[in-house]
Amino acid sequence: MRQPPRLTILFDNVPGLAGLESLWGFAALIETGGQRILFDSGSNGRVLLRNMAVLGVDPAALDLLFLSHPHWDHMGGLDSVLECNPGLTLVLHEGFSRHLIADLRGQCRELVVVGAEPRALVPGLLSTGMLSGRSTQQDPPEQGLVLDAALADGVAVSAVISGCAHPGMERMVERGTAMLARPIDWAIGGFHLMYAGSSEIARCVRALAELDVAYVVPTHCTGDAAREAFARAYGERCLPGGPGRELRLRPRPGSDDRPDMPGPDAH
Repeated sequence: MRQPPRLTILFDNVPGLAGLESLWGFAALIETGGQRILFDSGSNGRVLLRNMAVLGVDPAALDLLFLSHPHWDHMGGLDSVLECNPGLTLVLHEGFSRHLIADLRGQCRELVVVGAEPRALVPGLLSTGMLSGRSTQQDPPEQGLVLDAALADGVAVSAVISGCAHPGMERMVERGTAMLARPIDWAIGGFHLMYAGSSEIARCVRALAELDVAYVVPTHCTGDAAREAFARAYGERCLPGGPGRELRLRPRPGSDDRPDMPGPDAH
C-alpha cells in the first residue's frame, strides 16, 4: 500500500507547536506522489521561512506553489519563496491582478493561470477552478486544491484544501465531489466563519456532513465558535490546525460512521 499523503501546516494564526511562530494567514506543505506542494504562503515571508527551517522544509525542494486567492495573508510570502526557488511552478487564477500575473511570468519556471473550469495540475492534484466569492463586494474569487491519491487497489483518499473558502466551504467541497464523482474525505483550511452567527455555522456543519465529508481541519479564519461546532459534530474526526500540525490523510472510515448533524440552532 502506498503511503498516504501528508499535509503539514507551516503558517497559521491558530497556535500550533512550540517553537513555531503564529501570525494571521495560512500556508501548508502537501507531500503526495513524490511532489512537494506549497499551498499559499502566509502573510510574512520571513516568518514562513523560519517556520519551514524549524520543520526541516527546504523551500528550494518545492515543486509547485499554489495560491488560492489574492489576499495579503495568503500571498505575503510569495517573494520570499520565489527568491529561494525560482525553478518551481506557480499556480494562480484569473482573479489575480493582471499586472502581477505579467510580472510573475519571468520569476518562476512555469506560471499556470487557472480559469473558471477545473484543471488538472500534476497527477493526483487538481484545481477546482476559480469560484466566485459569496459576496462579490467583500469576497474575492478563490480556487481550492483537490487531492485524489490512490493508495492501493480500490483504496483512495481525497481532500479539498481551502485558503479562506470565500465561495463557501460547502460549495468548494461540492465542486470537488463532482470532479471526482465520489465524496470528499477531508476538508482542510480556512472556512471563513469567524463573523458568522450560530445559524450560519450550523448550516455549514450540516452541509459538510450531508456531503459526507469524513474529516475536517477547520483553522485560520474559521473562528472559535465554528471550530467548536465542528468539534462537537465530528468528535475525534475534527483535527486542530496551527503551525507544525502534521496530518496523514488516511481514507475515510466505514460509510455508516458519520458525524451527527446539529440542528439549525446549534452554537
